[in-house]
Amino acid sequence: QVHLVESGGASVRPGGSLRLSCAASGYTLSYISYCMGWFRQAPGKEREGVSSIDSARSTSYADSVKGRFTISVDNAKNTLYLQINDLKPEDTAMYYCAAETFPMGTCSTGRVFPYWGQGTQVTVSS
Repeated sequence: QVHLVESGGASVRPGGSLRLSCAASGYTLSYISYCMGWFRQAPGKEREGVSSIDSARSTSYADSVKGRFTISVDNAKNTLYLQINDLKPEDTAMYYCAAETFPMGTCSTGRVFPYWGQGTQVTVSS
């Protein structure tokens, strides 16, 4: 029963910052290997892979967020984070976290993740 819960979404003005959190339960990140990722989906648009991180702390980012978003994980807190800086209106979306335990192969947002959270809304507007 892997359970992921996102939080931290809000309505902010362009240029602002947010830190999204994804609390994991059902497994302990300190004791396993994993691939975790952040995704986003705006109304009328396809889901987009934003960033990924694995248990070796290898990361990946979509070109649209490089330099502004930072993914990290705190194994002790069993929590995944996404620090978002310099928010732009095009960042408006529902943000989801996802996880895969004991992955085989390279961790990326292109993988099929079996576990997903319910999302947290980020809205960027003037």
